[in-house]
Amino acid sequence: MANVRAEAVAALRRRLGHDFADPSLLERALTHASVGEGGGQADGRRPADNERLEFLGDRVLGLLVADRLTREFPSADEGQLSARLHALVDKSACARVGERLGVGAALRLSAGETKTGGRRKAGVIADAVEAILAAVYRDGGLGAAKAMFDIAWAEEFASPPAPALTNPKSALQEWAQAQGRPLPTYRVVERTGSDHAPTFVVEATVVGFDPVKQTGRSRQEAEKAAATALLKREGVI
Repeated sequence: MANVRAEAVAALRRRLGHDFADPSLLERALTHASVGEGGGQADGRRPADNERLEFLGDRVLGLLVADRLTREFPSADEGQLSARLHALVDKSACARVGERLGVGAALRLSAGETKTGGRRKAGVIADAVEAILAAVYRDGGLGAAKAMFDIAWAEEFASPPAPALTNPKSALQEWAQAQGRPLPTYRVVERTGSDHAPTFVVEATVVGFDPVKQTGRSRQEAEKAAATALLKREGVI
């Protein structure tokens, strides 16, 4: 199994297009917090996980996306830019990027997290992607981070979000009312992670239809992701 992961990490490094001067940064970016649960290293310390890098990477990603959007859409107003930015930095976008990069197979997870499908969890992959971006930034500066970003997010920029996705909760509300249903409801079913980097799992429900669960860095983000997923499943968008 160790050899399989080593090969996955090597493949990931090639896809990132960045030669790490400090490979330990990438290893940390790929280390899930579950690795330190139930005991630390031989010296009693917890292994360094990717939560702090994920916190930094979120900010680096926001800067890079905002910079590119303002260059590509010089006539767009703040609202239009904000809608596009949200669609490009949310968990769903980061998870898609991670899947294309092959992040799941390269993750360092606890045995328990592995058994529960951690390598396929969108939230776990998305957090790792942001941590990887931060690792590249720490290792090579903003220019290196931008080079990785341009490669990793190319497909996201090539496929702009549908208009309905800029306000998915309103779109879902309008659709539910058109079906003669009560307003959609949202319920937090799980909250994990640290205080500075929480992850929420929210369930969106429209009466008469199966509920949908999605994750997000905030309750609002998770609600929007769940609304979007429900609209997509029902073929509305």
